[in-house]
Amino acid sequence: MLPVQPGSLVIRMDGAFDIDSVQAIRERIEALPGETEVYVDLSRVREFHDRAIALLAEVLAMARARIFVRGLRQHQYRMLRYLGVLPSALDPGLARPALER
Repeated sequence: MLPVQPGSLVIRMDGAFDIDSVQAIRERIEALPGETEVYVDLSRVREFHDRAIALLAEVLAMARARIFVRGLRQHQYRMLRYLGVLPSALDPGLARPALER
């Protein structure tokens, strides 16, 4: 489980991860101060859209906040790596349980 720092934001997504999902994440992150740590938990997502993953890579590259993504499946993990997302932002524990509820 990723340690979550006090004062950080956890964004949990479920269902389909699509362009609307990325836009919602982008809006929440843009409203935060730059020093905030954000944990995006995708462990409950059933369906990933590849275009949404590409847009997520852009969000991660442009964000002022420190962002950590968990719950990726192997394909999405590889896509983000190919798109230049550093491994330190990605949780390699693909099958680990969700963050504390």
